[in-house]
Amino acid sequence: MPLVAPFRTSFGTETTRDILLVRVVTPDGEGWGECVAMSEPLYSSEYADGAADVIRRFLLPALPRTLGVNDVARALEPIKGHRMAKAALETAVLDAQLRASGESFGRFLGAARDRVPCGVSVGIMDSIPQLLDAVAGYLDEGYVRIKLKIQPGWDVEPVRAVRERFGDDLLLQVDANAAYTLVDARQLARLDAFDLLLIEQPLANDDFVQHARLARQLKTPICLDESIESAEHAAAAIALGSCSIVNIKPGRLGGYLEARRVHDLCRANGIAVWCGGMLETGLGRAANVALAALPGFTLPGDTSGSRRYYATDITAPFELEDGHLRVPTGPGLGVEPLPEVLDEVTTSTEWITL
Repeated sequence: MPLVAPFRTSFGTETTRDILLVRVVTPDGEGWGECVAMSEPLYSSEYADGAADVIRRFLLPALPRTLGVNDVARALEPIKGHRMAKAALETAVLDAQLRASGESFGRFLGAARDRVPCGVSVGIMDSIPQLLDAVAGYLDEGYVRIKLKIQPGWDVEPVRAVRERFGDDLLLQVDANAAYTLVDARQLARLDAFDLLLIEQPLANDDFVQHARLARQLKTPICLDESIESAEHAAAAIALGSCSIVNIKPGRLGGYLEARRVHDLCRANGIAVWCGGMLETGLGRAANVALAALPGFTLPGDTSGSRRYYATDITAPFELEDGHLRVPTGPGLGVEPLPEVLDEVTTSTEWITL
């Protein structure tokens, strides 16, 4: 699926998304899951073709004949890693079960709101004027929070320009996608002047200790993203003082059940959380919006409207209402692919019978 505009981060530029969807058909119903792995292993070690292979060769054969959601998690646990692939499969099973029982995804997870505030992630631009125009456009659409992607050489000045242009009341944060090292602490400390909500994942994803050291040198709160792959990781980061905020991405965590565990852990320890995004279609967006309605999500997430990324979504589009998205209330995810759109963008399909 082509993106409406190139999306550039510190690890690369995306212009299209190769999307892996998982459809599960059971005796009681059917459900959908979206794998958020990218085409290449840049954000993480997973990639879409690899996820399809591991689902085909290892995850599906490991499933029990009786498909309970907790049964799925237990059956897949011996297989190391591949959390995005596991999340897609688990979500599809959960969607099928909830559709059969008539329960919504939000109700099952414990949603406390019927709509959620939405932020938007703004990629690295060719110039500051181009960045300011993009931010102005998103604010005109109603987004309540702006996140700027940063990297060495594109950090202080673009943040300064956005803050000066749009004022101190703008909810503003930055995301480095692990582009810095502790040597850059003094440069990152210059961002303290701009009253940011947080700096997301400034250092390497496997280094809690350095993040804890950096946190002691900055006034701006540190948020971890790529570092948190489980509730155990979140507990370690909290104990070490590596972060005071966590970005919860269900695909990175292996599914929405683990995402809820991280939410519960952080809430019990006074750690703010918000829901990250991976350029999902309406299927993944529906699940994320439901998750973001849980009570511990106190910061606006990257739950943007459909047209932020796609001219035509594969589901009915998610439309911003006064800076918010409504939580779907139908059974399961509450949305499903539009057959004619799905047919148009599908490049291959494979049915596997257990």
